[in-house]
Amino acid sequence: MKLSMGMKVSTSLSLTPQLQQAIKLLQLSSLELEQEIQAQLDSNPLLEMIDPSDENPSVAESKNTETDASAESGDYEPSLTEQMQSNQLNDDLPVDTQWDDIFTHQSTALATPEFEEREDNRTNQDSIWDHLRWQANFAHFSPVDRLIADCIIDGIDERGYLSIGLDEVREAALQQLQSLGLLDHLGEQDIDSEIETDEVDVVLKRVQNFEPTGVAARSLQECLLLQLKGLPEHTPCRSNALKLLQHHELLIANDINRLMRQTQLDQAALKDALNLIKCLDPYPGQKFADAERDHQVPDIIVRKKNQRWEVQLNTDILPKLRVNPYYAGMIRRADSSSDNQYLRLHMQEARNFIKSVDERHKTLLKVSSCIVEHQRDFLEHGPEAMKPLILRDIADETDLHESTVSRVTTQKFMLTPRGLFELKYFFSSHVGTSSGGECSSTAIRAMIKKMVQEENARKPLSDNALAEKLQAEGIDVARRTVAKYRESLNIPSSSERKRLL
Repeated sequence: MKLSMGMKVSTSLSLTPQLQQAIKLLQLSSLELEQEIQAQLDSNPLLEMIDPSDENPSVAESKNTETDASAESGDYEPSLTEQMQSNQLNDDLPVDTQWDDIFTHQSTALATPEFEEREDNRTNQDSIWDHLRWQANFAHFSPVDRLIADCIIDGIDERGYLSIGLDEVREAALQQLQSLGLLDHLGEQDIDSEIETDEVDVVLKRVQNFEPTGVAARSLQECLLLQLKGLPEHTPCRSNALKLLQHHELLIANDINRLMRQTQLDQAALKDALNLIKCLDPYPGQKFADAERDHQVPDIIVRKKNQRWEVQLNTDILPKLRVNPYYAGMIRRADSSSDNQYLRLHMQEARNFIKSVDERHKTLLKVSSCIVEHQRDFLEHGPEAMKPLILRDIADETDLHESTVSRVTTQKFMLTPRGLFELKYFFSSHVGTSSGGECSSTAIRAMIKKMVQEENARKPLSDNALAEKLQAEGIDVARRTVAKYRESLNIPSSSERKRLL
């Protein structure tokens, strides 16, 4: 084999660090982008955040120029407003001087806020476990019973149900006693006999008397029974509701005829008892859940103004970045020292990062505007008017790649008069119609949901009936497709939706 050297010309695609950074920022959510910006601010001294309360640099520069000219002429005297808003602190300020005594309050917004600013007076709500432990402090438990109660409270899930068995509670309490060294003070009996299961059951009954009513139940039936028993005895239909819960298997199966025979209740009494049960809370612990845990901040805001739909970025979450002018002014062209190279490198990184963030916002606005242009009927008439849309349609119109559109629409939210939606929501497959057109699968789901809401509860529509009604409106869809869409909407079958009362 002969070895040789040669030159060959070829083309290849390589991802530069700047392109990799742009792609990374493109797929980040607003929260992840904020974290990435903070990381860049911590690592790059030439990158800084613009304070919204700062004046326009050009206006401030012109003011400084006028001030310097007046000072040189000797006829400059600072006004009262300039003295009060001066950023210079006097050396003879009192020790207990407050910030508001020196600086006047200014809004942090760059423009006049659209909504009135209100004080955030929300309080941090205690969790269900903190609430139960607070009540246990006033229950006069013995030391061992209090330890058992704490183990029971630890075994309660977010719904308010006891998710572990009494044997597990007993074992956990024994381990706690052993770790605290209290078993030696309880007697010379065997460790396994220190805490009996009956004692755990007694403590559980006391915990079940805590608020909210129905907490620490081990099943839905027990939870509802605890709430019914907590009602006053003179509550109408209370005794009949207790009878119904004793036959909860028939109640779940919706077997009304057998339920009436087993409970010896007529149709009117059975209906009143069911209405009382429906007023109970099946998950008493959910009221303590953090309501803001799933809070989403919109990236795009859509408004209708002058009969036109306007698409704009959410200015409240837009980062305002710039290169630090002081450090940038220290860079010298001909200087090759390590300090100068350090500043030059970080200035280039800061510029590339600012450019990548700006490109992210431009691409997001371009894709969102194109989506709104396609889904005007949805904004006007609701989900039933949703048009079929795929990523390739948006990619062709915006001259972007499908993967880029996919990254832009992931974890990005649009606020519309119809609600807050992820950009992915506006994309859906299409189903053919009898007229030769296309209908969005999202629109079909909305139509199925509307049909179910308007159906007769005594004679609910089956999947075949729903398919026939859709075909009557010109939408060719099979029964199994209707069943798939119905299950995706968490709508039970017709037999489970049937109500005789």
